[in-house]
Amino acid sequence: MGGCGGAVTALQVQGLSHAFGARKALAQVSFTVESGSFTVLLGPNGAGKTTLVSLVTGLYYARQGEIRVFGHSFREDPLRALANLGVVFQTPTLDLDLTVAENLAYHGALHNLSRREALARARAELERLGAADRISDKVRSLSGGLRRRVEIARALLHRPKLFVIDEATAGLDVAGRQNLLASVRELCRAGTSVLWATHMLDEVEGDDPLIVLHRGTVRWTGPARRLAPATAFAQTFLEITGERA
Repeated sequence: MGGCGGAVTALQVQGLSHAFGARKALAQVSFTVESGSFTVLLGPNGAGKTTLVSLVTGLYYARQGEIRVFGHSFREDPLRALANLGVVFQTPTLDLDLTVAENLAYHGALHNLSRREALARARAELERLGAADRISDKVRSLSGGLRRRVEIARALLHRPKLFVIDEATAGLDVAGRQNLLASVRELCRAGTSVLWATHMLDEVEGDDPLIVLHRGTVRWTGPARRLAPATAFAQTFLEITGERA
C-alpha cells in the first residue's frame, strides 16, 4: 500500500538544481511526499538519486531551489527540518567493531538522549524489526540484511516523521531485500512517511506514489499503477528513461 493516510506534506522539493563543477547532477527537480505515504524515487544508476537524497537530508547544501520538511525550510530553519528526518544512506555507516547497542547509544547521544533512553528505544525498534536478539553482538558478525535493520533502528531513535532511504537493499539477496522492504512498509503503516530511493523495479507496488528520475530530471510522477499495468511496467520505465530492453 502506498498511502497510509495523513494531510500535511512531509517533504516539499521545488526547483532543486545541483552541479559538481561543470557537471549538472540535478535540474529543476520538484515533487512532494505526502504525510504517511510510501513514496518511491525510482531511477537507473546515475540518475541523480543519491545527490537528491544528500540534498534532502542536508548532507549537501542546496544553492538553487527549496526543500521543506513538514513545512520547515532547510534554508531558514535547518535544525527543525533535520529534527523531523531519519536517513539511511546507500553506503553503510555503522562502526563494525562496536556492538549494536554501542552504535545505537552513540547515535542517541547525538540527539541528546540519555544512554538509558537510547537503549530503551533501540530495543523497541530492534524488536519491531526482528533483530532485538542481536543487540549485544558486534556489527561485524551480522549479515548485510541485519546491518541494514540496525541502521534503520538507529535512524528511528529520535522518532522522525520522515524516513529517507537510499538504495537500502543494494547487495542483499532476494529474501533479505523482501524482508527489509516489508519492514519499512510496516513503518509506513504505523505512521512514518517514507521516501524510498531505488533502481529496482520489483520494489514498486501499484498504489505507491512514484517519482521517476533520470539524468537529473523528474520524468514522471503519480501513482505507480497509472504509469503502466504491472505487466508492462518495466517496458514503460525503460521507454521513459530512454533505455532499451
